[in-house]
Amino acid sequence: MVNKKTLVVVLVEPSGPINVGSVARLCENFSVQELRIVSPRCDYLDQEAKKMAVRGLKILEKAIVHKDINSALSDCSRVIATSGRKEHGDIPLNSNKEALCWALESEREEKIALVFGREDRGLSNEELLKANKVISLNTSENYPSLNLSHAVAIVLHQFNQFNEIGLLKTNNKISYPANLIKLDDCINDAGSLLLDIGFLMKHTYEAKMAKIKKLLIRGEIKDDEVALIRGIISQARWKIKNKND
Repeated sequence: MVNKKTLVVVLVEPSGPINVGSVARLCENFSVQELRIVSPRCDYLDQEAKKMAVRGLKILEKAIVHKDINSALSDCSRVIATSGRKEHGDIPLNSNKEALCWALESEREEKIALVFGREDRGLSNEELLKANKVISLNTSENYPSLNLSHAVAIVLHQFNQFNEIGLLKTNNKISYPANLIKLDDCINDAGSLLLDIGFLMKHTYEAKMAKIKKLLIRGEIKDDEVALIRGIISQARWKIKNKND
């Protein structure tokens, strides 16, 4: 990887040890530094997994297991999620070239996460909202579902291609989006305040806060802007609490 970037592959609740072993092998093939597994639904160190990993066995054995997707992405500053579905409500799909080149454009040390969902149902909309960009692989309408390890192979191949041929070099200003876990905390804090003041109702809370989050992600909100919003929320709470003082 160029510019000291660390590429991380994240598997969410994989259920097939053979798939996990194959992904570990792909990590070795494409110089992926870290494999992270969120709440695996299989024994990812099963003998079949180890057999499939071949020279990726060390990566498989060093894979870090996380209890949830937030902890798996907590130190990643650029997150790309994959989906087999073409429709995700208001969540926009990016082209693979656009998303992967965007992940490579940074000139500073960063961790880039490529997130892959469950074999049977992929990632939920809530999980997709934890990514800066969402991509989908173009497959036949007659049989759109891809094997997990095949999807990983295609995305890693494209990522490697764009990295090597330098499609990332543009004259556009480089953006550094906020850490999405910090953004989640900010969204939850804001939502709590909006409930307290009666702007939101409990039955519409999730839908409206999801729209706000989509807006902020689309605008590529930055860490200092998140901190500014949290400061405003904190001051508003203090003022409400001390309004009679």
